Amino acid sequence: MALLEIRNVTRRFGDFVAVDDVSLGVEAGEFFTLLGPSGCGKTTLLRMIAGFDQPDGGSIVLDGNDLADDPPERRPVRTVFQSYALFPHMTVAGNVAFPLRMAKVDAADVRRQVAAALEGVQLGAKADRYPHELSGGQKQRVAIARALVTKPRVLLLDEPLAALDAKLREQLQIELINLQKDVGITFVYVTHDQTEALALSHRIAVMNHGRVEQLDEPSRIYGFPRTRFVADFIGHCNLFDGTVAAVTPAGQGALVDLDVAGLGRIRAATREAVAPGSRGSVALRPEKVRISGTLTQGEGENHCAGHVREFLYMGDVTMYVVEANGGQRVEALLANSESGRTKFFEAGDAVEAAWRFDAGHFIPA
Repeated sequence: MALLEIRNVTRRFGDFVAVDDVSLGVEAGEFFTLLGPSGCGKTTLLRMIAGFDQPDGGSIVLDGNDLADDPPERRPVRTVFQSYALFPHMTVAGNVAFPLRMAKVDAADVRRQVAAALEGVQLGAKADRYPHELSGGQKQRVAIARALVTKPRVLLLDEPLAALDAKLREQLQIELINLQKDVGITFVYVTHDQTEALALSHRIAVMNHGRVEQLDEPSRIYGFPRTRFVADFIGHCNLFDGTVAAVTPAGQGALVDLDVAGLGRIRAATREAVAPGSRGSVALRPEKVRISGTLTQGEGENHCAGHVREFLYMGDVTMYVVEANGGQRVEALLANSESGRTKFFEAGDAVEAAWRFDAGHFIPA
């Protein structure tokens, strides 16, 4: 049995269904992420776990106990918000001590536990500072220390890094991973940032319109999206829509021939049951595509000719948009690995593109 179980949970606001019959389980010690665009229901689900909101249907079970009748303060969970929610008139130590004092913990134990919590987030030397004297990253660590000091079974984090700049966000992502390993507490993390979710999580639930579209490990979410929404939402992805012309058994799955307007017939791998004549899409990550002035089509590869329509230089890599001769666009991501080189092709250059059959992933419509 999972530590935290969400069983057929639904939440409505008038005619709007924010969370629609969601069921999932979170294991003890797991870094679990709810990922999706604004309005998908991820924060509403987090608020129901915390007890700040109540489901209209279904149940939330922690350690085998239904939390329905437990108010937020009695639930063995704590929440870290994007806004930090620190008391400006209290020192760092005072902020961390606050939940212990509210629980009437002995003063000597409060001092000991606060000191341990601050050391755990590397802020022992800042105990006497006030929030306005701290950086954004330090404030976030104080908020985490305050949440962890009561030793909750689950720590809920609602977009905790969204307000930070990119470099600090990357630094704190590493700190969060190490902190979660050290304390061993289950983290349930909410974010709309796909890169952040892939970097931090043991598993990810991708949400859309109140439902879970896919729940899987990050590598599976990225490499083998189950729906068109997941493929499009997670990172850059070519999506080629077409009609299945043929299906050939291969290993534990099959190879699907798909007729794509503006591109012709391409082949992709699948483990789904697919029938000729059905519709679907091939999801192909740009880094799987190779382009060159001339290419020899290898065995087991798709191939097309066209020209560079535009490109986006991003420092270490460049994203090229190739317009095939039939009109379909193909994105290719190339590393700028040669010394002194900033890009390989200019807009208008004639190129050929190729990718392996098993680089593309077929998604039924």
